[in-house]
Amino acid sequence: MTDPDPRAGSTGTVLVPHVASYDDPIRLRRHDVISLSGRSDVWDGHRWFWAKAPDGREGWIPDDLPVERSHEMVAGRDYSAVELTCGVRERMHVIETRHGWAWCRNLSGIQGWVPLRNLAMEKQTASDDDQQFSPS
Repeated sequence: MTDPDPRAGSTGTVLVPHVASYDDPIRLRRHDVISLSGRSDVWDGHRWFWAKAPDGREGWIPDDLPVERSHEMVAGRDYSAVELTCGVRERMHVIETRHGWAWCRNLSGIQGWVPLRNLAMEKQTASDDDQQFSPS
């Protein structure tokens, strides 16, 4: 069992704008078979693998996602590489952080990954969270 993410439930304010890298990013469901190309990269101290999903989409996945099952690699959990395009001073609700990225929801309810290095984090109270980030 992993420790709870101390940044989850926080608010992040965008310091550096981010533009999504891919129009149709890789998405995986738990137990999907993954084809790894052998390419890897280290980004902000975290290792990433280039992979192909069963639907043919390709993209970077965190190195802790693939697990071996019956001599093939499968996704150990659901994963989407959808990134969130955002501008300076935009506020985000941080849902989870992983491998140098934050899965965020903006004030319009759109969700996606934003690089942690682009965000200034502040702790959010439960009452503020309910008022500012209501589900869509």
